[in-house]
Amino acid sequence: MERRSFLQSAAIGAGLAATGSAAAAVNTAGLPSLTTEDPANLPFVKDAGERRGDMLYRSFGRTGEKISAIGMGGFHIGKSVLSDDESVRLIHQAIDRGITFLDNCWDYNEGRSELRMGVALSQNGYRNKVFLMTKIDGRTKKEAATQIDMSLERLRTDHIDLIQHHEILRFDDPDRIFAEGGAMEAFADAKKAGKLRYIGFTGHKDPRIHLDMLKVASDRGFRFDSVQMPLNVMDAHFRSFAHQVLPYLVQEGIAVLGMKSFGDGVILKSGAPIKPVEYLHYSLNLPTSVVITGIQNERDLDQAFEAARTFKPMDKAEVGELLSRSRPYATQGKYELFKTSATFDGTAKNAAWLGGEVESVQKLAPKME
Repeated sequence: MERRSFLQSAAIGAGLAATGSAAAAVNTAGLPSLTTEDPANLPFVKDAGERRGDMLYRSFGRTGEKISAIGMGGFHIGKSVLSDDESVRLIHQAIDRGITFLDNCWDYNEGRSELRMGVALSQNGYRNKVFLMTKIDGRTKKEAATQIDMSLERLRTDHIDLIQHHEILRFDDPDRIFAEGGAMEAFADAKKAGKLRYIGFTGHKDPRIHLDMLKVASDRGFRFDSVQMPLNVMDAHFRSFAHQVLPYLVQEGIAVLGMKSFGDGVILKSGAPIKPVEYLHYSLNLPTSVVITGIQNERDLDQAFEAARTFKPMDKAEVGELLSRSRPYATQGKYELFKTSATFDGTAKNAAWLGGEVESVQKLAPKME
């Protein structure tokens, strides 16, 4: 199937999977629409998950793994507002209370996020209590392999449960990753060597780019174990990952990792009449394996556990009512800056993290000066 056809059929499938309407509708100008007439026309979680104490646990795709439905974001624990000791203590508190999914990234806070998490996990057997994920920016085999080894060293572990290609933001990212000499070769070698167990990818810019990544992978006979993307009450109204990508992932049994429930606090600045815990409830109500949220203090930690403890699956009418409250603030993406600005695009601001072009491209490319 051609990539353009895949994108179109995936969009159509998204509408059908969510009962059928407008994911692939055509507007009066003849252009394909990325909005839907019914924002609540979504796949929903069938049950809340296995409840243990104040936390819920869900399946990680088809793997048989169980992970906490709330994950601890890695960026916030590396911020300078926290001392090293405060960060380590917060990570321990999260794990002690039931969070098992830990998120991180090679580039977060110039490596400080991974270093702090590594210290926390090296103490008192904490590494054996968690499902550890990090993300890699390198697009070439060489750069990705270097970053994987750096992450392993910082995290003080001999293996990482899940490593994901980070910030799939550009339509050329899939081609670069799957090219000869591309990052996927480093991932495959690392998996064979026991350095990682599962492979996924992340991105926050546009659902069409996610679909292209899935198509390029499918063309090469590869199936991702996980996909991470923004899932929040604003997303349902604007360039929606929930409408365009989520149904395909559910169909394929690929683990869904939700992020940016609050958009690093920007979405809360909208003033929409929605309580913070409702933002998390919306994300938990989608068929997510885990909802990753930033936690940089005990208040954030308490809020995350409150969301898990009080969550009950919502029906379409309840979701529709919630989304009606977000709609006036959401239709142009003003508060989803990760979609509509470069604010969150770390690899765009630091192109060196990607590692340049693979050798075959270098040989073909003309001199540009």
